[in-house]
Amino acid sequence: MPRRPPQHGDHPRRGDVVELRVHGVSGARPSAVLHEARVRQVAGDDSGGFHRRAGSDDTDPDGLTLEAYRWADLPSGTVARTLSMVFLLPFMLSNLAVWMRPAGRRAAGVTILCRLLALNLTVVYVVSIAGVALDLLAWRCLGAARCRAPFDTLAGLDDRPVGQRLAVLTLLPIAAIVLLRLLGTRRSRPAGNPLWAVEPLVARLRAIHVAAAFAVLDLLLLTARRAGGATPATTLLWTLSAAVLLVCVGLLAAPGLIDRASTAGMSTWFARAVGVVAVALSVSTLVAVAGDGRDWPSSAGLPGYGAIAGGALLGQMTLLVLLSGLVLWRHGRARARSGLPGGLGATVIAAIAVGLAGAFSAGLVYQAGDLLGGFRGDGGPPLPYRWTILAVFLHVVAAVLACAAITLRSRRRRCRAAADITARDFPVVPPEATGRLRLATKAVARARFTEWLGVLATTYAALAVIGLATSLLGATGRGPEDLTWRFLGLPAGFVGMALAAGTYIVAAVVLVLLSGGVFAYRTAWFRRHVGILWDLGTFWPRAAHPFAPPSYADRAVPELADRITQLTERHAGVVLCGHSHGSALLALAVLRLPPHTRRRVALLTYGSPLDRLYARLFPAYLNRGVLREVGERVGWRWLNLWRDTDPVGGWIFAAHRPGDPPPDAADPASGVDRRLRDPRGLLPAPGERRPPPVRGHHPDESEPAFRAALRELAGRLRPPDGG
Repeated sequence: MPRRPPQHGDHPRRGDVVELRVHGVSGARPSAVLHEARVRQVAGDDSGGFHRRAGSDDTDPDGLTLEAYRWADLPSGTVARTLSMVFLLPFMLSNLAVWMRPAGRRAAGVTILCRLLALNLTVVYVVSIAGVALDLLAWRCLGAARCRAPFDTLAGLDDRPVGQRLAVLTLLPIAAIVLLRLLGTRRSRPAGNPLWAVEPLVARLRAIHVAAAFAVLDLLLLTARRAGGATPATTLLWTLSAAVLLVCVGLLAAPGLIDRASTAGMSTWFARAVGVVAVALSVSTLVAVAGDGRDWPSSAGLPGYGAIAGGALLGQMTLLVLLSGLVLWRHGRARARSGLPGGLGATVIAAIAVGLAGAFSAGLVYQAGDLLGGFRGDGGPPLPYRWTILAVFLHVVAAVLACAAITLRSRRRRCRAAADITARDFPVVPPEATGRLRLATKAVARARFTEWLGVLATTYAALAVIGLATSLLGATGRGPEDLTWRFLGLPAGFVGMALAAGTYIVAAVVLVLLSGGVFAYRTAWFRRHVGILWDLGTFWPRAAHPFAPPSYADRAVPELADRITQLTERHAGVVLCGHSHGSALLALAVLRLPPHTRRRVALLTYGSPLDRLYARLFPAYLNRGVLREVGERVGWRWLNLWRDTDPVGGWIFAAHRPGDPPPDAADPASGVDRRLRDPRGLLPAPGERRPPPVRGHHPDESEPAFRAALRELAGRLRPPDGG
């Protein structure tokens, strides 16, 4: 839909100030942001637009022209798109991990490992689908074992030679690769001056991933064919396919090769050439396999499939352990205030991506095997997936126990710190307000669990050794039942129960994600609680995995910057009000404003995670230096409101709690943060029936402190004569 031109009521008024509100990940409707039932759109389109109150009067009680920017529909889309991206969630997380890399010399090493891990996820994706199409359908159901009808005949392929069956059913994983290619081509509609010009990099990554996917598929077919006797043709094709895969790895492993402008042209040409060669090799492989009339070896499963699947899963865990070791070694014992070493987020998110990818792939093979009946008799699921399912079970159990232990261990310290805070806020507590004080103390204690995320993240990252251990054990060729009985004395039934529980866990995760995708699209309440990961994941551009969803910031941030510039040309100034993630969008928009615009802009953030979370999760991009630059760009016309009951937002430069040392008057950053007591009181105000609520992370633009901060910033922008 084309963007709407400025509407009636957007006319120039040089004497007033505009209050431009940008919501967080809650996806609030414009009417909720503006606190008005009837609103009108004055710029933008249905996905991201600027809105004002309907009618002739669009000012608030303080005389500011009120406007809201709604960007919530930019990361979302149709239900079909949302559901499809649920299965590609590991790709999005692997792309998010590369943006969490630490700042400093070893950031390049983290980038390389994240990109190799992303490539490995694509390989695992293809191998798991090939496991269903080639191992289950073509080999087992139509040959080695008889499956349930109609899969035991499947369009008459049961009467065809093995090579032809494999060649025909290879079209299923090829279709999956084409689907990924189409998803990777899909782009969001950026503004005229996008925030990140990464599309050339995405094109190179896309060509590399597609080439690797075809190469792995060729290796699966050729390894199976060579098990019955190698020929010069199959040997040559196998060698060339392995070389293509190694070249793909080399392109990503060479430091800066696909990033540097000086090598961009060469790397783009080389990546495309490798992709063309991979497709040509796949065509040749299909012809060679289909036309080979020799006998195939007799085995329960596709020859060589277990070894390749195990190698892909082992590669995942090896890369993850290397990434964890590099990040932890880089930072040593350094800890930020939250206890979260900068860059550790990359390891945690990568671990979640790897865990989901392994769970999805193993769950797909397991569930498809049960549906088709292809695991009857001696041909059970491939060993790598049995070990992966066991790893999922062990990982979930260990993660739950670790989270419970950290929660209990931190409880006393969090409660003691919370009690100190509320005691300073409410030194005199009437007897009838004791319950409200207890409620406020619990809210502060829960919010302070964020300070323990570093310990939890370190523990979760350490659990990667479980996956590495199970992958190494799977490489021995022995089943989990045999080894647990031999070394631990546990009966096979125990392992069987763990495997069954693991499959149920995977099925439950998929069901929850699918349900979450539907409800997040259809229900604003649900989106408010589960949309955080999606909005954060799609905020960053595709710098690691080309099949992740495109970045909406490419449009939102430049669009905000353009609108701010237009408003400063028509009004005395603009106060930018950003709640939660909206404060990050505005901070990046401020960095793009021209000097003449910045002089007429002020910034008001509330519930902002800029320092408490983002500076630690994305230390190379949203660190303290960048935040200070934002303050300098707006001439330190910046106020940040925060509450101790907020588990997400916090102070940016200085807490200013009661009893803290006085701020440094020489540092302009010391005047940015203002703490809000929450709740404002323990008893109902005169004329009220209920006491003030605990607001936590919820925005409250009608709060007196918010209005006072807004008036202060507007006063700094208005001309001295008020005209």
